[in-house]
Amino acid sequence: MERIGALVYRLHIKDTHAFHPGGTNIYFVGDPDEEMILVDTGEHDRQWTGDILDAYRELGKPQMTAIVVTHGHGDHIGGLDRLHDFIKAPVRCHPKLVNRLVPVLGEQWVTKVRSRERIRTGGGAVLESRFTPGHVEEHVCFFLLPERIVFTGDTILGSSTTTVQDLASYMRSLSLIQRFKPAIICGSHGKIVTEAPAWVAGYIAHRNLRETQVLAALKEGLTDADQIARRIYPKNLKKALRHAAANNVRQHLTKLEKAGAVKQVPARYVVTG
Repeated sequence: MERIGALVYRLHIKDTHAFHPGGTNIYFVGDPDEEMILVDTGEHDRQWTGDILDAYRELGKPQMTAIVVTHGHGDHIGGLDRLHDFIKAPVRCHPKLVNRLVPVLGEQWVTKVRSRERIRTGGGAVLESRFTPGHVEEHVCFFLLPERIVFTGDTILGSSTTTVQDLASYMRSLSLIQRFKPAIICGSHGKIVTEAPAWVAGYIAHRNLRETQVLAALKEGLTDADQIARRIYPKNLKKALRHAAANNVRQHLTKLEKAGAVKQVPARYVVTG
C-alpha cells in the first residue's frame, strides 16, 4: 500500500478494463491505531475483496467508522456485502442509492449522507460529503479536511477523462471541486494527482473544447452523435470506448439544446418499397 499524506492509505489494483486506465484505487482514511474509513469497495471479484481485506489486515484490522460510497456503479460497490461481513462498518451513501443497498446489507447498516455532512474518524480526520452529480445522479465526493485531499470517485480520474450522464450538472460539480482548491486529487482510477488545481482546470477546459468541437462539426453538416464522435475523438480510440464517446457527444448536444444554441430536428421517414 501507498501512504498519501498523514491520514490516507491507497491500495492500487491493476486491472485492464477499458474504463479504468491506470488501474483502480481503494482508500483507507484515518489513523490505523484508532479508527478508519474505507472509500468504495471496487469490483465484485473475490480477488479484489481478498486484496482489500489483506490491506485491512496489513493496517492492523483497525476499527472502521464507515464504508463510504461515491456512487452506485458496480466497480465501486462490488463485494460490499462480503467486506461488510468482515469489517462490520455502517455504509454511508447518497440518499438515492440507499434503496439499492438496503436489500444487500440490511436496513440497519445503510445510512444516507447529507450534503456537507462531516464524518469523523481516527487521527482527527474529517471527511465532508458533497453531492457531485454529473457522472451519475447519485455521485458524492468526499473532502478530507484540513489536508485538502478530495476523493473524487469517477467525477475526476487520475489518468484520463470520464463519462458523463448529465453535462450541465457535471460542469457545476467540477466548479464545486475547483472552488475547494484541492491540494491532492484521489480518483477511483489512475494516478494520484498532486497538481490538483491545474488538473481540475484542465478537465473544465477539456469539456469546453469538446463543446466547441461539437458546434464546429454541426456547422460542417454532421448531424449524428456517432458521426461527430468519429470526427472529434482520436482515430485510434479503443473500440470499447466508442459508445461512451458518442454518449458524451449526446450530453454536449443536450446541454447546447437546453441553452438554445442548437435544436433537434425530428427524424423523417420514407417508404422503402
